[in-house]
Amino acid sequence: MFPELYILRHGQTEWNAQGRMQGALNSPLTPQGEAEAAKQGMILQGLDLTGFQYISSPQGRAVQTAGIALARVADFIVTDPRLAEITVGDWSGLLRDELPMEDVEDPYLAQYEAAPGGERLAGVRLRAAAFLADLKGPAVLVTHGVTSRVIRTLVVGEAASQPSSIHGGQGTIYHLKNGVQKVLE
Repeated sequence: MFPELYILRHGQTEWNAQGRMQGALNSPLTPQGEAEAAKQGMILQGLDLTGFQYISSPQGRAVQTAGIALARVADFIVTDPRLAEITVGDWSGLLRDELPMEDVEDPYLAQYEAAPGGERLAGVRLRAAAFLADLKGPAVLVTHGVTSRVIRTLVVGEAASQPSSIHGGQGTIYHLKNGVQKVLE
C-alpha cells in the first residue's frame, strides 16, 4: 500500500502553448500556467496536510509551479530527480505537429515512445517505482504530465490515466489514497 499523495502537474509553459516537446529542456510558465499553479495552491490551502512532505521535480517549470502552489502550505520543499519528465532525446524542442504521429489510441504517448534517444516509458516506470519505494509517508508531489501519469498508474492502476490528454492535469490536483484517485479542481 502506498502513502497518501497529492500530485500536481506543472502549469502551462511557453513550449506547452507552442506544442513543443520539452522533456529534459525547460521553458517558463505562461501567465495561464502561473494562474494554474495559484489555483492549485488555493486547493491545497483548504486541505489538512499535517505530516506531509513536499517534493518537486528539479526541472525549472516544476520548481516554478511548486514555488507558487506551495508558498502558503510548505515550510520546506525538496527536489528529487526521479520526478523529472520523460526525456525525448533528439526530439527535444521540436514541434509535436512536425513529428510522426501514429494512428493509435494515445498518439501523444506514442511520440514519447518513438523519440530517438529518448527515455521511454519503461525508464520512467523504473525511476517512479524506486521513488515510491523510498517514500516514507504522505507527500505532495510537483511533477510533469507523463511522470504523473506513470506514478498514478503504479499507485492506482490503469484507470488512473484515463481519459488521457497531453495537456491533462495542469491546474488540477490528483489525490491518491487507499488505491483510489480523485481529481481536485
